[in-house]
Amino acid sequence: MPHIQVLPKQLADMIAAGEVVERPASVVKELVENAIDAAATEITVEIRQGGATYIRVTDNGCGIPKEEVPTAFLRHATSKLRSAQDLDHIGTLGFRGEALAAISAVSYVQILTKPRDQALGYSYAVENSEPLEEGDAGCPDGTTVVVRDVFFSVPARYKYLKTDAAEGTAVHTVVQRQALAHPEVAFRLVRDGKQVFSTAGDGSLCNVVEMVLPGEGAQLLEVRALGDGVEVTGYVSRPTRCKGSRAGQFTFVNGRWIRSKLLTAAIERAYQNQRMVGKFPIAVLHIRMGLDKVDVNAHPEKTEVRFVDEKALFGRVYHAVESALSGALDRPDLTPAPLSAPALSPMGQSAVTFRSPGAAVQPRGPRPAAWPAQTWTAPAPAARPDLPPLPAEEPTERPETAAPETAPETATAEEAAPEQLQMPAPPVRPQPPQPFAPPGRSGPEPGQAAEVPWRVIGEALRTYIIVEQGDRLLFIDKHAAHERMGFDRLKAQDYRPMMQELLKPLAFQGAPEDREILLRHADQLEEFGFQLEDLGDAVAVRAAPDFLAYEDIAATLEELAGKYALGTADPGAQRDELMHTMACKAAVKGGQKNGPEELVAIAQAVMAGEVTHCPHGRPVATQLTKKQLEKQFGRS
Repeated sequence: MPHIQVLPKQLADMIAAGEVVERPASVVKELVENAIDAAATEITVEIRQGGATYIRVTDNGCGIPKEEVPTAFLRHATSKLRSAQDLDHIGTLGFRGEALAAISAVSYVQILTKPRDQALGYSYAVENSEPLEEGDAGCPDGTTVVVRDVFFSVPARYKYLKTDAAEGTAVHTVVQRQALAHPEVAFRLVRDGKQVFSTAGDGSLCNVVEMVLPGEGAQLLEVRALGDGVEVTGYVSRPTRCKGSRAGQFTFVNGRWIRSKLLTAAIERAYQNQRMVGKFPIAVLHIRMGLDKVDVNAHPEKTEVRFVDEKALFGRVYHAVESALSGALDRPDLTPAPLSAPALSPMGQSAVTFRSPGAAVQPRGPRPAAWPAQTWTAPAPAARPDLPPLPAEEPTERPETAAPETAPETATAEEAAPEQLQMPAPPVRPQPPQPFAPPGRSGPEPGQAAEVPWRVIGEALRTYIIVEQGDRLLFIDKHAAHERMGFDRLKAQDYRPMMQELLKPLAFQGAPEDREILLRHADQLEEFGFQLEDLGDAVAVRAAPDFLAYEDIAATLEELAGKYALGTADPGAQRDELMHTMACKAAVKGGQKNGPEELVAIAQAVMAGEVTHCPHGRPVATQLTKKQLEKQFGRS
């Protein structure tokens, strides 16, 4: 039977070191944090062979008094805590008192340090937690720590180190994070004798971002918000400049880089309906809050923290990022021009309905006699501070046999659309509004025309609306644009789709789990216009939203059940997912034949800048210039 015994000090130190020192990058992180806590304004990191054989971190901080240097290498020795109450107000990056002890347990460490009020510096060397040599030495103010042969005494750990290139990259990432966290400190990284990274230490976060993310600094949007004791500052990318991974996301709390699913979710929630699916925004955010509102003593690496009020912090970060985006949303480079277009229905459709002719539905309750048979106009939603007001819509009566509008007499033959399409040419008003100016671009110069007229000249592949404007052609994805029009209307405050009773109830016979989920959420689905009834082996759909085609009802319910099954802790996000599905199913489809009025109505929303992305973040328009065409044909 084995006997219980106390482990030797060296073995215990090696085991404990594994919690702090995972790889050379961990050593660099701990030493740099100590330098920042020592009020250093210049920090230089030098490594060789990825840091496995040599690491040197030099700072110009306050230094360590000669008599305290040996104590610094003892486990749980620190100058940053005095009592248990201090754990509730940790304002330094380090506080555990384990860094130097853990590093010296698995490597050779030499420290050279000199406080500003001492004439000579002091040198102290440790190997395997045992002192080797010490004595006075000449050195500049501050501290220099040299670490050699990480894990040389622990072969089981050494064999798991990656290639020199991979370990060096990890060190590079650590230095970049610290530079982003503390732009007031000048950082320099030297890798195998070559300087690969440096910052000025001038306090400009934007300059550091440009060093870490070359080419992105000038494209980022500034975030600045303060309230309820929480300050959020930093930069985020435009929706069109999102990346394929989260490598460009950095979050800092009180100067400490952290990993936080909460903050990541808040940032990406602000981009919902704007970024492309599978793309992730760039974000460098600094969060300042009371020290008693965050617990940093949650993980040995100090990269995971706990917040006292997660819900409030989520909302603060979300609204800060959303506010930055709302002021500078990317839009296609389009110049709007006024156009007399058909009236739009509640889902943004033209008055000529997109419902399948075979759908037999009738509204619940009589309609006013003055309304056309298949036209309905939603009341203007109530104004809300955080939502822009929607323009009120006016119903337009138009007999089904009415011919399309003709171009005004002032329009030239070139401006008229091809006769076979019967497209109305947009009139040009004498005093047009100022055109939209994308971020970073000024409006028209004095004396220039305030707008460039545009016209719909046709449709390609029954999917893309072709618009001619000046010397370019724009191709509009009619499904993506119409889907966004419907989504925006569904998302409007207090808007509820019109419920239409079906003359013949539809029996939804999906999977049993899908039926159960739909019935469980019947109340919420009723807000979207569905009326469901349990039949045991099926779900009877007795009413559906007025904008949804009859043949799309079953597919929509099946997809909604899938969205409910995935679930989300954020009710707002779940509601948006449901509206995505509703808008997608109700939108015109690629390959579907639509009339000229319908195409013009969609084009008008895009050309006016009201629609720039589909709810999933895909752009709705692209362009082909005259110059590009002439180049293809060899004319230029």
